Amino acid sequence: MTIGSSGMYVVSVVLPAVQAEFGIARADASLPYTLLMIGFGIGGMFMGRLADRFGVMWPLLLGALCLGIGYVACALSGGIVAFTLAQAVLVGMFGSAAAFAPLVADTSLWFVKRRGIAVAVCASGNYLAGAVWPPIVQHFVELVGWRQTYFGLGIFCGLTMAALALLMRPRPPDVQPDAPASAPGAAAPDARPFGLSLGTAQGLLCISGVACCVAMAMPQVHIVAYCSDLGFGAARGAQMLSLMLACGIVSRLVSGFVCDRIGGLRTLLLGAALQCIALMLFLPFDGLVSLFVVSALFGLFQGGIVPSYAIIVREHFPPAEAGARVGTVLMCTLFGMALGGWMSGKVFDLTGSYHAAFVNGIAWNLVTLSIAAMLWWRTRQERPALRSLSS
Repeated sequence: MTIGSSGMYVVSVVLPAVQAEFGIARADASLPYTLLMIGFGIGGMFMGRLADRFGVMWPLLLGALCLGIGYVACALSGGIVAFTLAQAVLVGMFGSAAAFAPLVADTSLWFVKRRGIAVAVCASGNYLAGAVWPPIVQHFVELVGWRQTYFGLGIFCGLTMAALALLMRPRPPDVQPDAPASAPGAAAPDARPFGLSLGTAQGLLCISGVACCVAMAMPQVHIVAYCSDLGFGAARGAQMLSLMLACGIVSRLVSGFVCDRIGGLRTLLLGAALQCIALMLFLPFDGLVSLFVVSALFGLFQGGIVPSYAIIVREHFPPAEAGARVGTVLMCTLFGMALGGWMSGKVFDLTGSYHAAFVNGIAWNLVTLSIAAMLWWRTRQERPALRSLSS
């Protein structure tokens, strides 16, 4: 997952160099990331079905091939259109997508007793990629240029991911699914989650997923460019991105234990509130040291938000529909990352300021916070009614 997820993060590092070489606006330079994330979301569903039918090795091999070819195609691209298509289709849809949903699903089938922490460790590989790759890529961009760096990434990631995929040929054993223990604050799954129809509840979670990740994408996609604009240099921005995502690993692991104790909905509410605070801290603090501190806090606060959606679906929706509904909500979070990456660049182009982009992110974050608070309030209202009915 760490190797396959590289595509999600290296494009942010090369954004200033690509913008300068192709002579384009910041919003146009953000489009490769936006379309990569859209391709990632769509490709994850396709790769997941492929893994269900043939095992995880085959989608990983396909992903290794496409990731390698995609990086090389980016290196040879003559303009932003070719670069964007290679990122979206080869790197995103058929490359990095193979290293997320299929691996998480396969891991969940090998573990029973400690399935939650096993999946959390596996999913953390995605953030580990964000911690490892940006400083490496930035070093080689400064040393040999972004095109040669992409060419080297294609060879390394394609060969290494394919070799690791060959070790994952065995299919998971057939196990009886165990009923998940209800965490405090969780309701029994039923046909009217939160007292709403299934479609309405699903729609609210999808809107929340888009909104929280529009906010989340602002620092993750633009921190390198932001540091360049402030005069600190792209290398410092890459270090901040690496620190942010390294702290996200800790956050993602801790959130697994938190969800077990307070439930997915409260975890989402807590994460959204903390992420909003971190985004607000970017507004008054723009010194080098303070940006490193705020970046670390942002990573610690937001890492558990996306996994909490899967827990919410398992706790409140009918179990027979959990897979499809989790996939839909997670796809919306990826679309939110895609939209947020582009939108932040567009706001910058219109205003000439990243402060306006941070305010935009805060506004989207408040949408998630409002939905989470409303759903939590509805679950509290449901419990007295359920107790009176049972008595």
